[in-house]
Amino acid sequence: MTVQDPAAPVGEPAVRRVTESAAWSVSGVRVLVLGVVLLLAGVALLVLGGVSASGAGKVVQIVAGLLVLIAGWLAVRGLTPVMAGEARVVQLFGRYLGTIRAPGLHWVNPLARRREVSTKIRNLETALAKVNDLDGNPIEIAAVVVWQVQDTAQAIYAVDDFTQFVAIQTETAVRHIASSYAYDTRGSGELSLRDNAEEITQRLSAEIAARVRSAGVEVTESRLTRLSYAPEIAQAMLRQQQASAVVGAVGMVQMALQRLDEAGVVDLDEERKATMVSNLLVVLCSEQATQPVINTGSLYQ
Repeated sequence: MTVQDPAAPVGEPAVRRVTESAAWSVSGVRVLVLGVVLLLAGVALLVLGGVSASGAGKVVQIVAGLLVLIAGWLAVRGLTPVMAGEARVVQLFGRYLGTIRAPGLHWVNPLARRREVSTKIRNLETALAKVNDLDGNPIEIAAVVVWQVQDTAQAIYAVDDFTQFVAIQTETAVRHIASSYAYDTRGSGELSLRDNAEEITQRLSAEIAARVRSAGVEVTESRLTRLSYAPEIAQAMLRQQQASAVVGAVGMVQMALQRLDEAGVVDLDEERKATMVSNLLVVLCSEQATQPVINTGSLYQ
């Protein structure tokens, strides 16, 4: 079926696109039996015409045998098996006649072309791409997309190769999403690729679905499978994260000293406070497990 594209820009002629419709077909089992019978009957007529008949009767039997053979060949030629999870797009002389989705043996016009289209759910994993995020930092990103053909007519006639179309549009969407958000916003409250995976995934799925809709494809799910800084800046970003951790540790130490002072647990002079700050920073920032030391005397012994 051909309909006008409602998304055509105002003022421009509407683009007609082909949408899926059911193709005419009949049960192929009976036609298969009939075709086999016709082929056998045609062979029998040819044999009888060549052996027993003579004169005009011989010509008649041979012609009849040839016609019956042609009829049997056409019956067998129109048989179309359809497996579960696939469909057959039927076209005659370049014109779309419809799609057969029901599994089984069908018979259609023997002169029509039947193009197989898989309607199974497929996985597509993009190649690892290096993209600059919103802050200009190079990151490595990859995603997996679960998709399925919903409109076989659009998949065949709207694009040249719908599998390649989905792959290219998916990679384009992944790159666009990666460049639209920062990898890490460091608690600023804005969306980031690392801290807001669910929201980013939803937006990625919506963008991919919009890009591949014209090919009759539906996106079921998409997920990021790889997200990290590029190797050339990974060490620098690690040092930056370590510096942020030290700043956070200083705030925790300050809060601990304030709580001790408010509770009146212990009275610390400036030297004892400096010692406690040093010990707490070692505990909070050390990369290895610290061993507690029990001091039975004073801080000066």
